[in-house]
Amino acid sequence: MDTTDNRETMAHRRGEPNEMSGRLFQWSSTWEGYGHVAPPHGRSITTVVFDLDDTLYDEADYCRSGFRVIARFLHNAMHLPLWMDEDAIYQTLCRHFESGNRTRVFNAAMDELGLPYDEEVVATMVRLYREHRPQITLPQESAEILEKLGRRYRLALLTDGYLPAQQYKVEVLGLAATFETIMYTETLGRSYWKPHTKGFEMLLKKLHQRAENCVYVADNAEKDFIAPNRLGM
Repeated sequence: MDTTDNRETMAHRRGEPNEMSGRLFQWSSTWEGYGHVAPPHGRSITTVVFDLDDTLYDEADYCRSGFRVIARFLHNAMHLPLWMDEDAIYQTLCRHFESGNRTRVFNAAMDELGLPYDEEVVATMVRLYREHRPQITLPQESAEILEKLGRRYRLALLTDGYLPAQQYKVEVLGLAATFETIMYTETLGRSYWKPHTKGFEMLLKKLHQRAENCVYVADNAEKDFIAPNRLGM
C-alpha cells in the first residue's frame, strides 16, 4: 500500500524546523524584504498555484495520522496478546514507514507483529487510511506565506492523490477559502496525475489565465514541474 500517494522520495529541504511537525521549510525569514516578485523576461505574474503534500504541510504528519486510525482498528478488531496495545501497533507502522517503506507498510507491520491477514484485511486498512479525517495542522509559515501572496496574486491549488483523502486534507487544514480554484487531478482520472499536463490546462481554463502569467510552487523536482514547464508557466 502506497501511504504517500506514489511519492517515492521525500525531497531534501533546507531551513529552520517547524515547531509543530519538524518539517524543514524553505520559506525565507527575510520575506518582508521582497515586495513584488520580479517575473522573468518581463512577464506579468498574476497567479500563484500551489501543490499540497510536502509543500504546504509535511505529508508525513498525514501518514502518522492514518497509522493511528489503523492501529486503533487492529486493536479493536483482532484478538491480540496483552502486550500488543494500540501504541505498539502504531509505533511498528511508523518504524517501517520511517525506514523508507512507502508501498507495503501495512504488510510489513503485520508480518513483524505476527498478525494474520489477507487481501480483504489489507483492503480494509487501505480504505480506512484514505478515508480518515486527518489530524494535521497548517504550519504558521505556510499560513503567513499564503496570506502575503494573497494580497498581490490570485491563488490556486493543484494536487494529485486519492479522493476523498485530498479533500479532507484541504478541509482540515482550513484551505478551502484560501484558493480561488482547486484542481484535484484524481477527478480527471489517475492517468492524469502529474506529470500529465491536463490538470494544469483545466486549471488555467477555470482561472481564465495564460500559463506564462502563472507560477507553480511544489516540492518534487522529479515530476512536479514537467507539465507546468511544458505549458510555459
